Amino acid sequence: MKESASDTRDTLDQRIARRVRELRAAQGLTLEQLAARSGVSRSMISVVERGESSPTAALLDKLSAGLGTSLNALFEAPRDEAPPSPVARRADQPEWQDPDSGYVRRALTPPGIAATLQLVEVNFPPGARVNYEVGVHRAGFQQQVWVMSGSVVVTVGGERHKLAAGDCLVHPIDQPISFHNPSRQAAHYLVAFSGPPTSRSM
Repeated sequence: MKESASDTRDTLDQRIARRVRELRAAQGLTLEQLAARSGVSRSMISVVERGESSPTAALLDKLSAGLGTSLNALFEAPRDEAPPSPVARRADQPEWQDPDSGYVRRALTPPGIAATLQLVEVNFPPGARVNYEVGVHRAGFQQQVWVMSGSVVVTVGGERHKLAAGDCLVHPIDQPISFHNPSRQAAHYLVAFSGPPTSRSM
């Protein structure tokens, strides 16, 4: 039987809940400590870890920054007994929609592989805006944004960049970043995120 959109959403929310718990436990952080590092309240973290909410992209970004990892790491599926595959088939790539802006992100990089580069495909609705208040725990991380169609305005700190199809922006992610689609058509872009190798042990 085909999985419905709501079933997929529930599955991803539960996956996120489990990953936040795992990553927090691996670092020996209490709820209070993660709240202080991320800027997300203890009660909200608790709700996320129980899978009782559909967190926004901005909130997940704060949590991943507080955990010193990437947003992609929060979407990783549980590792089974078989070794991770170096190939991620399109049908198996987790797709998630931000309940706030409506943007859809697809994680392209195979899960479970220790990698310094992660790829994410994004479909950004007309008029959509996402603000990321990136924390200090992301110093040394970097990303590139390559626009495949449409246009996107990316503001890094106080510097504004208007990107059209074919344009590519590289920037560190140790300061506030916002994405805005000012046009009447959807934008489609690729994000390449680089940083320390990610793995299930993070």
